[in-house]
Amino acid sequence: MSQDIILETRGLTKEFKGFVAVDHVNLQVRRGSIHALIGPNGAGKTTFFNLLTKFLPVTSGQILYKGQDITRHAAAQVARSGMVRSFQISAVFPHLTVLENVRIGLQRKLGTSFHFWKPESSLYTLNDEAMALLEAVDLTSFAQTQTVELPYGRKRALEIATTLALDPELMLLDEPTQGMGHEDVGRVVDLIRKVAANRTVLMVEHNMNVVADLSDTITVLARGSVLAEGPYAQVSQDPRVLEAYVGSTEEIEA
Repeated sequence: MSQDIILETRGLTKEFKGFVAVDHVNLQVRRGSIHALIGPNGAGKTTFFNLLTKFLPVTSGQILYKGQDITRHAAAQVARSGMVRSFQISAVFPHLTVLENVRIGLQRKLGTSFHFWKPESSLYTLNDEAMALLEAVDLTSFAQTQTVELPYGRKRALEIATTLALDPELMLLDEPTQGMGHEDVGRVVDLIRKVAANRTVLMVEHNMNVVADLSDTITVLARGSVLAEGPYAQVSQDPRVLEAYVGSTEEIEA
C-alpha cells in the first residue's frame, strides 16, 4: 500500500440475505485529498460508509487504513485510530450549549469520558481549545447558545467542530449539505475546504455543485459497484454515469 494512500478497500462486499448492497468495491483515497462518493439512490453509499466505520460487519473483502487491516476492528477502535465520521442527521446534544458539545468531544483527551461523578468544572481546562474550534467553524458568537436553538446550517458546522475535536486524520462526511439553503451550503463548503487543508476528507454528497467545487476525485457507485472514477470534468461526461442518473449533469443527485 502506497504511503500516499490513507484508505483502501479491496473487494469490499456486503450482502443482506442474498441482496448485494456493496459489490466488490475497490477504492483508494489519497492523503490530503477531498474524495467524493456519489451515486443514485440505493447505490450503496451509506452502506459503504457503515462498513468503513464498523456500524455494519463486512461480508467479504478488506479495509486498510494507514496500511493496517482494520476490517474486523470495532467502531471505537477505528475512531481512536483517526477515522471519524459525521452523519446525515445532525448528531449533537440539543439541550447542551454549543461550547459544551465541543467540550465533550475534547474530553477524551483528559481520559475522563466515563468519570460521570466528576464536577463540570473539571472540564473548564478545555474551554480555550473548544473556543478555538468554534472560531474555526465561525461559531464563536454562539458558544453559550443552547444547540436546539441553532439554525440547521449552524448545527452542521457544530457537528464538524465536534468531529474536529477528535483530531481526525480522515474525516468521513455523510451528506454535509443535505437540507440546506444556498447561504448555508456556501458556508459549509468554505468550512470543508478550510478543515481539509491539513487532513483528508471522504464525503458522500448529493449536491453536484458542491462535489464539483470541492472534490479532487469522484467515485460513482451504482447498484453497489464502482461505475466510474476520476475528476469531475471526466466523470460528469461519462455516458454510463449520465445513464445511471437518467438525466443531465445538472440533475445528478447522490
